Amino acid sequence: MSIATSKNMTIVGIAAIVGVIAAAAAALFDGDPSTNVDLGASLAAIVAAITAILGKGAASTGGTVPETAEAAKRVG
Repeated sequence: MSIATSKNMTIVGIAAIVGVIAAAAAALFDGDPSTNVDLGASLAAIVAAITAILGKGAASTGGTVPETAEAAKRVG
């Protein structure tokens, strides 16, 4: 498992986590006792953000090194 295979996806994931934390903090500290943090939505957003951080972006194909000698002959 590798982290930060795509800089843009990592930035999106971190921004999403910051957004979830900000929304939860706003709900906790707004002074209205009837406002609650939606834990289900918060956890779903954090899982999606972690997926973005760990995922490969469109620029990462993973096919840059031939795996077999035959594949190396076809490429080179």
